[in-house]
Amino acid sequence: MLGELLLGLSNPGGDMDVDRSVVLLDEALRPMGSAPRDEIHGPATPLHLAFSCYLLGPSGDVLVTRRALTKRSWPGVWTNSFCGHPQPGEEMDAAVRRHARDELGVSLDTLTLVLPHFRYRATDANGIVENEFCPVYMATTADAVAANPHEVSDWAWVDPTDLAQVARTLPQLLSPWSVLQLAQLDDSLAMRS
Repeated sequence: MLGELLLGLSNPGGDMDVDRSVVLLDEALRPMGSAPRDEIHGPATPLHLAFSCYLLGPSGDVLVTRRALTKRSWPGVWTNSFCGHPQPGEEMDAAVRRHARDELGVSLDTLTLVLPHFRYRATDANGIVENEFCPVYMATTADAVAANPHEVSDWAWVDPTDLAQVARTLPQLLSPWSVLQLAQLDDSLAMRS
């Protein structure tokens, strides 16, 4: 069962910030400057730009990752394949591809925007707030994962239908953003594989 897999895997990692700044947004989602990432993530995190990506392998399975145990927010929590923030002035596609290389050691064969208007706000157990306008992408790769241990402590390729079922029945096993995203993606992950 996928739920047992997500509960049982662990491998401690470190914490290394690949991106240093975030693009701040107003309520109309217009850029209004930037700020150091480490300084804005706290109990009153301002709205900022981010992205999430679901990575499909050659067999059609989707990669789930477990955030490094030393991450400041949601340490050790299972989530989508990878997330990140574009740097000020960086194109979103370039940011997604950069994070795929930096966090997972893979290059992307295809990259498709699947949820262009996704936005969420969530607070973790330590009181750290995520407040993001976070377009969601789906990508493919044929590369073997070579995860950066400062970002990812574990990973697994899972059946997309099983992942969607875990999000519906055991949402506490996953990051809040991935649960919300998977509800909107429904079973489209499986249909794309």
